[in-house]
Amino acid sequence: MVRPTAQPALSLLLTTLLMSVLAGCESTPHDDGPMGMDSSSWRAPIELIPEAIGTRSWAITTRSSDAQAYFDQGMALRWAYNVNEAARSMREARSADPACAMCWWGEAFALGSFLNGGMSKEKSADAHAAIVEAHHHAGAATAVEQALIRAALTRYPADYDPAARREVDEAFADAMRGVYEAYPNHHDVAVVYAVALFMLEERRGNRDLDDPDVQRLHGVLTGVLDDDIRHPGACHLYIHATESTTNPGLALPCAEYLSETIPVASHIQHMPSHTWNEVGMWHRSVRANVEALKSDRRARDGQGFSYGAIHNLHMLLFAASYDGQGAAATQAGRDFRKLSDNAMYEALTLLRFGRFDEILELDERPEYDIGAALWDFAQGYASLRMGDRDRAILMRDACLTFAATTEATFRFHPARHVVGPVAHILAGEIERADGNLTAAIASFREAARIEDEMEYDEPEPLPFAARHWLGAALLESGNAADAEVEYRIELADHPHDVWSLTGLQRALDAQGRSDPAVAEDLRAGSARVDHWFDTSRF
Repeated sequence: MVRPTAQPALSLLLTTLLMSVLAGCESTPHDDGPMGMDSSSWRAPIELIPEAIGTRSWAITTRSSDAQAYFDQGMALRWAYNVNEAARSMREARSADPACAMCWWGEAFALGSFLNGGMSKEKSADAHAAIVEAHHHAGAATAVEQALIRAALTRYPADYDPAARREVDEAFADAMRGVYEAYPNHHDVAVVYAVALFMLEERRGNRDLDDPDVQRLHGVLTGVLDDDIRHPGACHLYIHATESTTNPGLALPCAEYLSETIPVASHIQHMPSHTWNEVGMWHRSVRANVEALKSDRRARDGQGFSYGAIHNLHMLLFAASYDGQGAAATQAGRDFRKLSDNAMYEALTLLRFGRFDEILELDERPEYDIGAALWDFAQGYASLRMGDRDRAILMRDACLTFAATTEATFRFHPARHVVGPVAHILAGEIERADGNLTAAIASFREAARIEDEMEYDEPEPLPFAARHWLGAALLESGNAADAEVEYRIELADHPHDVWSLTGLQRALDAQGRSDPAVAEDLRAGSARVDHWFDTSRF
């Protein structure tokens, strides 16, 4: 049984902070859809914010201190995926010194494809003009700068076709391999080469640590990090290159320092949570995304840089849910709705923490189809818990039909992988309420089976797991040994998850067994829980 410790201070912080973010959401444009892609201008002027770049500098050939400062800001923002602001900074750099070849190169680099998006046709025109100008001024540049500019010429052809990006990416990676081999100890060259290599990898799915291409990418990045653990570009890429492997903890050493390297760029504050979620350091993930939201807030006042505020909220509510921090999770769910006009996570976080009366008070059904289906699930579940079986059945049938027939997706996940599990969870709870525990267990097993098919994502679409219901039903049926198996499977997927640990401890108790490691894990995780629960689902 878990005895909670309340966290009113964190709840108050989130309420105040997130309301401020939402008040200024018009100046955080990097939220076009669930992932948070940017669509703002890359040609507007930009101020120099010295604290944005930390202490890192890539010394380039220029006599202008302003050009150097803006170049450093541009590179910091490029490593932070604020690619538009990076391009704007590079434009300021080359305005301060029009003969600075690397300033022109930096503008092209910022406009090029990056891990979360390909170069558009419109951006490619500006990038081509910039790299041509860089080449024009390269005679005064150093040998390594000239090599970088020559390599980049392959990336920005005059007739760039976004549909044929692969050919261009391969040519750029091949050209950068030569630069890297000529200057293997130049860390920034290595990271640019890693960018080129990563563009050849599939963005989604699991990565095989035995894959030679993955090993080559990891080797380039660790070659930098072994010597400079605080390089933001290398660490950012390394987290992405390891999070979906069997050993995401490989990035823990650099994740420890990443957020301080570019102090007011929200995506850099957020990025360590990709590693911390995978290893079950949920509380650190919560704090990382609170810090990211602070930078989102600072961006409104021109004192920071925002990228993916909706994604930050999603990661926050996901980590807080798994950590048992109900105040943080439900507040983030509310603010996700305010920022995105989608109430699905408001409903799902309230459900996670058993606030069924509040779910039934929600009256903003999302227009977005999968969001609407998840909202329907929450409404049906809450209705069942509050005694309205008929409405629960209506919502169950609607969710099952939607999951089986729609072509809709959430990010890249088909609806059957997102809505399918919750539809079967609701079906199982209705069967359980009817006294048919055998049928309920079968429904929960189906929910878990579908959930297991889901492709890797960070964070996952749902802030809970189907096995939280399956394990609880198995315990209720008297099958504690099978419940133990399911909870241990879930803990392998989500380490230190207090919901599974709570269920696992109950399963061990029911068998008259003890496991000191489980007891200690539960004790440590329960320190932040602000709801009392003695089972793995409400």
